[in-house]
Amino acid sequence: MSVLKKRPLEHLGYDFIPSEFLQEGQDEYTLRFQQNPRNDYRDLTVNEVQELIANGNWSSDWSKVKVSAIFDPKQIQGCKFYGLVRIGNLSPSYLEYRNLQLPIGLYHSTIISSDFGDDVAVHHVGYLSYFIVGNEVLLSQIKEMETGSTAKFGNGILRDGEESGKRIQLELCNENGARSVYPFDGMQAADVYLWTRNRHDRALQHRFEELTDQKFGTQRGYYSQIGDRCVIKNTFTIKNVKIGTDAYIKGVNKLKNVTVNSSQESYTQIGEGCELVNGIIGYGCRIFYGVKAVRFILASYSQLKYGARLINSYLGDNSTISCCEVLNSLIFPAHEQHHNNSFLCAALVMGQSNMAAGATVGSNHNSRAADGEIIAGRGFWPGLCVSLKHNSRFASYCLIVKGDFLHELDIQLPFTLVSNDVQHDRLVLIPGYWFMYNMYALVRNANKYEARDNRHFKNQYFEYDMLAPDTVNEMFSGMETLAFAVSESLQQEEDKTREERIVAGRALLANNIDLKDKTIVLSGAENSRRPTVIQKVGEAYHLYRSFIKYYGVLHLMDALEEGRSLDDIIESLAGEQRTNWENIGGQLIESTALQVFLDDIKSKKIDSWDDIHEFYHERSKDYPLDKRKHALLSLIEILTLEGMEISRDKIVSLLDQALGHRIWIGEQIYKSRAKDYKNPFKNMVYANDEERDIVVGKLTENSFINQQQEELEIFKIRVANLKGQF
Repeated sequence: MSVLKKRPLEHLGYDFIPSEFLQEGQDEYTLRFQQNPRNDYRDLTVNEVQELIANGNWSSDWSKVKVSAIFDPKQIQGCKFYGLVRIGNLSPSYLEYRNLQLPIGLYHSTIISSDFGDDVAVHHVGYLSYFIVGNEVLLSQIKEMETGSTAKFGNGILRDGEESGKRIQLELCNENGARSVYPFDGMQAADVYLWTRNRHDRALQHRFEELTDQKFGTQRGYYSQIGDRCVIKNTFTIKNVKIGTDAYIKGVNKLKNVTVNSSQESYTQIGEGCELVNGIIGYGCRIFYGVKAVRFILASYSQLKYGARLINSYLGDNSTISCCEVLNSLIFPAHEQHHNNSFLCAALVMGQSNMAAGATVGSNHNSRAADGEIIAGRGFWPGLCVSLKHNSRFASYCLIVKGDFLHELDIQLPFTLVSNDVQHDRLVLIPGYWFMYNMYALVRNANKYEARDNRHFKNQYFEYDMLAPDTVNEMFSGMETLAFAVSESLQQEEDKTREERIVAGRALLANNIDLKDKTIVLSGAENSRRPTVIQKVGEAYHLYRSFIKYYGVLHLMDALEEGRSLDDIIESLAGEQRTNWENIGGQLIESTALQVFLDDIKSKKIDSWDDIHEFYHERSKDYPLDKRKHALLSLIEILTLEGMEISRDKIVSLLDQALGHRIWIGEQIYKSRAKDYKNPFKNMVYANDEERDIVVGKLTENSFINQQQEELEIFKIRVANLKGQF
């Protein structure tokens, strides 16, 4: 057991920082006074001391109890004071929060060497030591609030004299800890992503560690802080915390070594039964009902609810996890996971994702060792009761059908349905599935993510559109993959290189060869001897091509509407080629620019995390034009594959094709929703159509579908206006 120490009572409240760790010219109050520079405190008068004692208060040294100008001893009752205690103004008022009404002042509490702002209401706090409490803070029925001299508030740093084993690290993406990072307040998903990757670049890894240490320093002696207008009640243990303004904390079991970011505009709430240890909580978060989180970062406007367990993980902005267990994972923004029996472990999930009930993604129990990983592009959606094996990798917008996948998967075709055909012992892929069968959900989700992005300061441009540099590049690669698979499956007797196979496959697909009775096999998608069969190959190939062209024409229209001439656009792109992009924490960055940025970090041209975050911000401002350039180059490339080029003669045709594609998207959105109204099995639970429409809403009144129709009418006008120019 721990060694129980006994010391003289008069020492209680003093020597917060061991003398050997005090810097020259400093004492134990130096950092405290820097944290709270207020200097209008005064000594108590003799009469005030006598009245305080009469009210059941006690102090080991009343000269160490300081008060401000507005002070009435009647508002201090039944308290014990040790060390230097400084109390702000106490007006003859009470604080009210919802139905809790408590008089301003300090009542029935034990207070050790702490500062209080103006008009605080502190009631029945069993033990409060080394805290700086802001103005109009309400503390009620709290068992223990304490601070140690080595408090780090969830940051992965070391204080003077601490051994390296005391450093908090997040063991992300892999259970063996080999991708660990040092967490810090303000850490963004992009920071974590770049740090967990590039493990071979030791110089870069060292710089990330160095930047984190220099951000905070090593000095001991920082007090815990509670910001203005916070309400904390009915809580057991609070230790080593930094809490922003306007936070609401109730019924919590434990908050230990945690930073809670909160403000008037973006206030954070933490509720009953939660235990949060070694973590950073972003602005505007909600954490309720039995949540257990250890070694974690919860980014802004995210939620943990209903017994969720988040351990050694980073959860990106605007995400929700409830009920289930998430371990050793890095999750980009806009993630949803709601069900008690889903499990996510040792995974990199790149956002806009949804985990269904029974999904087991990242469980290493079906692998030989606890060092496997899952990498999933944005839009990842494993269905009910899916089990995946390490190592596996998925392109953007992969939907996994219910089933146990016993082999490692490498699915590099975007917008694909992945299913395990047990009857025929084969893996089946339907590329472009979302386009064919659920356009309603695909387009609606992009709008939903944008609407739910509640960040007040959008330092990073999070890409939610299904058509962006990452997905378009994947569709280009997907077209090559499909062409190769077709050629290899149908022309097996010919000895050709991969490039020759791709050319031959493109020719077959361009001629709309009938593939209904053909079996198209893809190699390298599953680590097994059984076949991987691609279905709907022709449809997928042409959908990829159509969406790439549509993406390009959309951005061409934007450029023309801004007054740029077609000749100027074409000239500006001369000699340029489509580039690679990378998703870093929900923000897309061109790969070459990213490499230059990393080199600047290593050379110390970029020398702080603030500089790094400024880079994200600057790239975000440039992103719309960078994306447009990528789209236009993609359009040129796809037209070249069709033996065409951009010219004044072709513009009208391209605009007509884009309008036709937009009309088709609207039709697919309607059809994919209308299926639920026409399906007799969907309708059998309702007495009649009238009851169905009351429960699920009328199809004709669907706000999303109607919005899409309104946008289509606007798109028609835009196309007509541009056609008039040519």
